[in-house]
Amino acid sequence: MAAPPLLPLSRLFRALRAVFIGAIAALLLFLLASWIGSSIPRNRGWQEPQSGVTIMVESNGIHTSLIVPLVNGIKDWRSDFPARDVDLTGRPYTHLSISWGEHEVFINTPSWNDLSPLTVMRIIGMGGEGALHVSHYVRPAASNYVRPITLTGSQYARLVKAMERSIPPRPRIRHHGYGPQDVFYDAPGHYTASNTCNQWTSNMLAEAGVRTGWWTPFSGGVMKWIDTPSER
Repeated sequence: MAAPPLLPLSRLFRALRAVFIGAIAALLLFLLASWIGSSIPRNRGWQEPQSGVTIMVESNGIHTSLIVPLVNGIKDWRSDFPARDVDLTGRPYTHLSISWGEHEVFINTPSWNDLSPLTVMRIIGMGGEGALHVSHYVRPAASNYVRPITLTGSQYARLVKAMERSIPPRPRIRHHGYGPQDVFYDAPGHYTASNTCNQWTSNMLAEAGVRTGWWTPFSGGVMKWIDTPSER
């Protein structure tokens, strides 16, 4: 029996072009949807109080995290994330930076140059397991990338309750961080292209009652709702 004829090159090129155009269209649609979704506010009527508990929202341009006081009258985080879990234990830590994200990206990609295209495709197609990244800070300073927000005591208590749902049960599986002051923990939750690290941040803020976007897969969708220090 004769072998089937090979697909003509012209048809192959047309098929590849259609796939390429479809991928670009899907990406543009995703970007447009993320812009629209992040521009629709949750907790539209929220007003920042004049005094209360100051937290911060931190961004490196791609990933966001929440900076909270290590200890106050509402929450003591030291039992959840003790300083003995990091390599540099002797500092007078005052705050924690806490974020949720994809396990493989967090733990095996110390820089964005290490991110494998196969990992990106897997996350888009199948998603991945969750992990927490916790960094210990000493008196973090406000900047364009570290923006303070003041919450009432009850709002901060709601934020804490929401964040506690991402804390893994004991015994916890711990991984070395990027440096001597941070650490990773396996954590509950499934990371997808729509349920990203930045969506986690905005979800936590929304549960505290803070005005933020509905769907914020990118860091800019979170940070655009928070005034820089010069705007306050």
